[in-house]
Amino acid sequence: MVGSSLGIVISAKTISEAWERAVIECWRRGAEVPTEYGEMSREILGLMIVVESPFEEPRIHRGDINIAVKGTIQKYYDEVLHGTLDWAVEDGKIHYTYHERLFKYPQGSINQIEYIIEKLRDRSFSRRAQAITWIPKVDMWVESPPCLQRVWCTVRDDRLIMHTAWRSRDIFRAMHMNMLAMTELQRRIAEQLGLEVGAYLDFSNSAHIYERSYGDVERFIRVVQRRLSRR
Repeated sequence: MVGSSLGIVISAKTISEAWERAVIECWRRGAEVPTEYGEMSREILGLMIVVESPFEEPRIHRGDINIAVKGTIQKYYDEVLHGTLDWAVEDGKIHYTYHERLFKYPQGSINQIEYIIEKLRDRSFSRRAQAITWIPKVDMWVESPPCLQRVWCTVRDDRLIMHTAWRSRDIFRAMHMNMLAMTELQRRIAEQLGLEVGAYLDFSNSAHIYERSYGDVERFIRVVQRRLSRR
């Protein structure tokens, strides 16, 4: 399959709407390309998602089979926001967590989220309030380096705007939870600054659906189509 797969923009009111549309766009328009894991995938190169109101309901899409398991999303929040799996990085059992990279970069020395808060508290219009995850000397040589690369924040009209950049993204099995966790982080930064939450922008260099998920995606889209046909 060859599709129009370059530079797609999705603008949506809510996270659940944005994720649903991203899955459908990738399935319908993505180019079929090989992966480093020995299977094919449908891929969009350069997917930008703009979520206007990240905390407007419904935030959680009921069609996400990964979040359907009780406690899954809270466990992921705890991992990203509170570092409940950082011990496994320290023990060498896993390569990274996003909490460890954002709050303890590199390897325990810098709290980049605190830096963002202090930078914006000092100058709300700053373009320097960012955090990165990539550590070249350790990430260039491993099988599964971080997908999230950068978090960037600024303030406009008394609202905290957040951008995130991802080098690689599994749309169907990871993107929804990623966006939920990142916007929870956005809200916590906003609260520290006494601000409202603004728009969330999410950019993926490679946004894709793996071949192993094709059947699940087809079923997901059929359910979405039935729902839309009843309106």
